[in-house]
Amino acid sequence: MEYIFEKKEDCCGCTACYNICPKEAIKMEPDREGFLYPKIDQSLCIDCQLCKKVCPVINEKSLKNKIEGDFYLSKHKSEDTLKNSTSGGAFTAISDVFLKEGGIICGVDFDDNFCVVHEMAETKEGRDRFRFSKYVQSRLGDIFPKIKEKLAEGRKVLFSGTPCQCAGLKAFIGNTPLRENLYICDLICHSVTSPFIWEELKKVLEKENGGTIDEVHFRTKKLDWNRTNSNKSFHFSTTAMNEVQGDERFYKMFFGLLSISRPSCSACRFTDTLRVSDITIADYFGIEEFAPEKYDKRGLSLVIVNNEKGEEILNKMKNDMEMEKRKSSESVKHQQRLSYPISYPETRGEFWDSVIELGLEEAMKKYNIFK
Repeated sequence: MEYIFEKKEDCCGCTACYNICPKEAIKMEPDREGFLYPKIDQSLCIDCQLCKKVCPVINEKSLKNKIEGDFYLSKHKSEDTLKNSTSGGAFTAISDVFLKEGGIICGVDFDDNFCVVHEMAETKEGRDRFRFSKYVQSRLGDIFPKIKEKLAEGRKVLFSGTPCQCAGLKAFIGNTPLRENLYICDLICHSVTSPFIWEELKKVLEKENGGTIDEVHFRTKKLDWNRTNSNKSFHFSTTAMNEVQGDERFYKMFFGLLSISRPSCSACRFTDTLRVSDITIADYFGIEEFAPEKYDKRGLSLVIVNNEKGEEILNKMKNDMEMEKRKSSESVKHQQRLSYPISYPETRGEFWDSVIELGLEEAMKKYNIFK
């Protein structure tokens, strides 16, 4: 076989197959949209089927928790942490548990070129780079085997990522003694967008403003934390422009056109309340409907404790957080990705044809996407 999957909707790009292959017969190659897919070199393949055994799409049911977790409305007690978090500071509280115990945090960072990548950190300074949302599919590379090495050394590791990435790592490590020190934190994911689109958009921003990008925030609380303000524009600056600017074009493509996310996101197997992780985090949107007095413009987090490991984390983090158990139905109503995946319009292919033929700048004009 040349590919593990039959259609692109069946591959989330988690790299589990790529990293498990004993003959290095699998390479991750980009398609025209910039998403990475595993391709098998038939001359090296020994047909061991390990790639299929660790595929989270094929094995999704066996990777999920069997019962729904407990849902908590959460907010960090530190004003500074709230200011420097996308929501209510849950990730900081969770990761602090591991840093205090000498553990390792694996999360999403920008590299020097503002590409979105998974990295490891053992200090608060390194961990802090993982805070704030980054709505581009991250490059995992060889992070799974690196985590495996740390686990083999007896280190505790907290991995934070999308549900499909978490499922891929969980399958890669398997039901071995190494799993004991691996803790997994997923997020409620709307979908992951194309690294190619992000690269092209950076070029457009630099062309319009001069210099090179030197700061990016996909979400800020400049207009306070709530659903309306959270995903309206991202803020950036360049080396030629000190003032941080807001730009809505990314979100118009992401939430408006619904055409820049990975094909598998429309068939996501992980959009339900039976999570693959130990603990889940997200915005606690919708609290105004059920308990308006608890709304806080500085940010609120949803924390779902999915199993005993999640309970262990909860007990160690709760001194840093204000937490209240709530009904799952509140979050299910306001977090659609706890119920079903996104749907793509019939024009998705046409949009991509325009991007490839005209370039992103002209394609955005064609589709009336202006800042």
